[in-house]
Amino acid sequence: MATASSSSLFFSVLPSSALSSRPSLSLSSSLFSFSHSSSLSSSLSISPSYIIYPINSRPQSISSFTVNATAEKKKVLIVNTNSGGHAIIGFYFAKELLGSGHEVTVLTVGEEGSDKMKKPPFSRFSEIVSAGGKTVWGDPADVGKVVAGAAFDVVLDNNGKDLDTVRPVADWAKSAGVKQFLFISSAGIYKPTVEPPHVEGDAVKADAGHVAVENYIAQIFSSWAIFRPQYMIGSGNNKDCEEWFFDRIVRDRPVPIPGSGMQLTNISHARDLSSMLTMAVENPDASSGNIFNCVSDRAVTLDGMAKLCAQAAGLPVKIVHYDPKAVGVDAKKAFPFRNMHFYAEPRAAKELLGWSSTTNLPEDLKERFEEYLKIGRDKKEMKFELDDKILESLKVAVPV
Repeated sequence: MATASSSSLFFSVLPSSALSSRPSLSLSSSLFSFSHSSSLSSSLSISPSYIIYPINSRPQSISSFTVNATAEKKKVLIVNTNSGGHAIIGFYFAKELLGSGHEVTVLTVGEEGSDKMKKPPFSRFSEIVSAGGKTVWGDPADVGKVVAGAAFDVVLDNNGKDLDTVRPVADWAKSAGVKQFLFISSAGIYKPTVEPPHVEGDAVKADAGHVAVENYIAQIFSSWAIFRPQYMIGSGNNKDCEEWFFDRIVRDRPVPIPGSGMQLTNISHARDLSSMLTMAVENPDASSGNIFNCVSDRAVTLDGMAKLCAQAAGLPVKIVHYDPKAVGVDAKKAFPFRNMHFYAEPRAAKELLGWSSTTNLPEDLKERFEEYLKIGRDKKEMKFELDDKILESLKVAVPV
């Protein structure tokens, strides 16, 4: 079922002058290839004047190069939600897998012709197809019929939030001989802590739907991994995050933030989430039986988010703080983030997978603001009824 694709291994190359002997080494091209070379002969010979050592076995190296070793190509099924912030995860994950040479099918909940599919990231699924992937629509409860009996090595459930929704997919995957099952959970299941950030192994809310799913998957699969994302950004996202701030900043409106504004949170670019998932697919032994906080490795304050968004837009920002109870508003409806410290650390991914974050929030927000302007959201007519209630209570004037 599996074939071969490429991943990188690193070696040190020491000149022979640093060695007392000069042995030669030949490597079969069925195992190794240079990443920059378009073709190779049947074997790769290393000159006698050099010797290759694995980097970790030598304290220093004078020069180095990259050799691509073969990795197993996998057939991956992504069961993708049709709404909410998590939809972008399946989109980015599919593209990353295809770029690494894997075969991908994306099963999206619902019907291809529905209005939801006219919005991103679904409206950009042609990018998956053009890269060699397959997209299908249907009910995950009938996953076997939807994929027409196709076989897969890996299944990612990026849809269910409770066991009733995920169980049919998991049971089908088990009966179909799927080797590895991955599940997108949520960092929101952690219990509040006086010692932030959240790390894998911290206490979770036992009654959370995601927890029951996590436990079930661990019971029936020998190779599984759980991923707990938090807030995310990236092109194609259809749930407001940075847009909430841009909407106010470009209209010269005050940005109302509950509390002190010093609460810490975590915002990750979707490419980081997809790279972590891909590493789990390509390193099943390392990822198996583990939970990963699928987040970037830096936190940001709520005030800091407003300031970075203003910086990305090249505009000033006026932040006002308020007490939701005193004003009489529900902070969950008036603000896009939790009104508390809420951030996690990707400790397990770094230690077990060798993963590293590429999220650069100031730069990523510049990219997002360019797209914000491109789609014309800055010109869209909007109402800010809850904002107005908050600002009126604080006696803060709003530009007309």
